[in-house]
Amino acid sequence: MKKFLLPLLLLAVAGFAATIPETAKVGQFYAGCQAYSFRMFSVMEAIEKTAAAGGKTIEFYPKQKLSPEKKDEVFNHESSPEVIAAVKAKLAEQGVTAVGYGVIKLGADAAADRKVFEFCKTMGIGIVITEPDVKGLDGIEALVKEFDIKMAIHNHPKRPLDRAYLFWDPNYVLELVKDRDPRMGACADVGHWVRSGLNPVDCIRILKGRIFDSHMKDLTEFGNPKAHDLPFGTGKSDIPAILAEYHAQGYPGPLHVEYEHNWETSLPEIKQSLEFVKNWKPAAK
Repeated sequence: MKKFLLPLLLLAVAGFAATIPETAKVGQFYAGCQAYSFRMFSVMEAIEKTAAAGGKTIEFYPKQKLSPEKKDEVFNHESSPEVIAAVKAKLAEQGVTAVGYGVIKLGADAAADRKVFEFCKTMGIGIVITEPDVKGLDGIEALVKEFDIKMAIHNHPKRPLDRAYLFWDPNYVLELVKDRDPRMGACADVGHWVRSGLNPVDCIRILKGRIFDSHMKDLTEFGNPKAHDLPFGTGKSDIPAILAEYHAQGYPGPLHVEYEHNWETSLPEIKQSLEFVKNWKPAAK
């Protein structure tokens, strides 16, 4: 049976890619920003800044303020239909496609989980990014099947003082999803792998066919939890090798720049990073 599994997984990836318009490609990949890159700003500003940086996709997170005018209102899966309509209108205006939502906790509260999937369906979002309560994976899988929305397990760095935290290990994530629905997979945060002292390309190979989203970071140092972001191609993450591996696997994205440095003035660096993705070309055969 296992020899048939990988083609099914690649078909699942291709099926998701078909829901993203070709106009959302930046070079070879669907690419844009994790809205957390603009956490000092509102959702409406994050959409504008993603477009200004050259991004075509966006991944929202649950606690961002809605707009400069409505700083007391948060945009998330509890938002009203009117707020959701306003965000959709801003996305259309800026030519940005919403494709992901997270990182959000799933698996501990079935009713709350359902609200998240209902919100994503309404928004046209195809991936929920989570660091789940693994005891609730059966319930999450049922929602994945019901809503036809992917679940992607995110990784933060290894925590030396918290041995119970295992999502940093791609082998652990693979064990959690490999025998489940093909829409159960990973959100590959390549920068956090670098902080954990792991080679991102090796990790991507371990999770081949199960990666549905990627938080992209190029960092100042390898193996240092305190390393900070640099524009793509200038740090220690080896972004060219990562892009080459994604391309070789047939993974089309989304790739989301998650820039966690120079918070209020990072737009030029994010734009430089997306230009790097746009200009990257696979090696001639």
